[in-house]
Amino acid sequence: MAQRTEQPKLSSRFEEALVYAARAHWRQIRKVADGERGRAPEIPYVAHLLAVAALVLERGGCEDEAIAALLHDAVEDAGGAARREDVRVRFGDEVARIVDACSDSEGEPKPPWATRKRAHLAHLAATTDAKIRLVVACDKLHNARAVLSDYRTLGARLWPRFEGGREGTLWYYRALADEIARGGPASVADELGRTVDELEAVVRAAEPDWKPGEPGPGATPGPPPPRSAPGSSPP
Repeated sequence: MAQRTEQPKLSSRFEEALVYAARAHWRQIRKVADGERGRAPEIPYVAHLLAVAALVLERGGCEDEAIAALLHDAVEDAGGAARREDVRVRFGDEVARIVDACSDSEGEPKPPWATRKRAHLAHLAATTDAKIRLVVACDKLHNARAVLSDYRTLGARLWPRFEGGREGTLWYYRALADEIARGGPASVADELGRTVDELEAVVRAAEPDWKPGEPGPGATPGPPPPRSAPGSSPP
């Protein structure tokens, strides 16, 4: 139920970012896999961006964080360094800083999947910035929910759509859930942890050969990422 306010929480900057995100990802769709009933529907990529922005706002994020959520994949998947500069000019240094921290690569060709994911985990572990951690956590929560939902429909047929395969994908989401649980934000950590727990449980039941932490080809996890100093993480 909506309640009227005389002090709107979002300005025309957010409206501009909505249009900007839709145009930047105009030709992109979410990764899909065919099911038993034929080809899966092609979901516009902007659906993910809207979902992440909603999660950020629902957890108290400010306008800059919500805009960064809409644009969090723009550098990585829609323009690289040139896109970063355009985001900075249009939406400010703070939004560009958060978007940059959400990116695990810059344009094409991308480094190997495992290299990118290890580096992203290390960067996340090294930051105590609450804004960055909120947007990253909401992104990963929405992704984890989608993986769980799709696995319930497709089972093992889901894995070929992921570069990391089964082992790499499950390792990555467990590592993310553990890091968010360690360093926050607490508003996302519990739900992300429960989602990953449930994903692991349904995979274990359907694919008894899977063992937690087992590396896959090209996705062998490296040494644990560096940790921030004790007591320095956000609440």
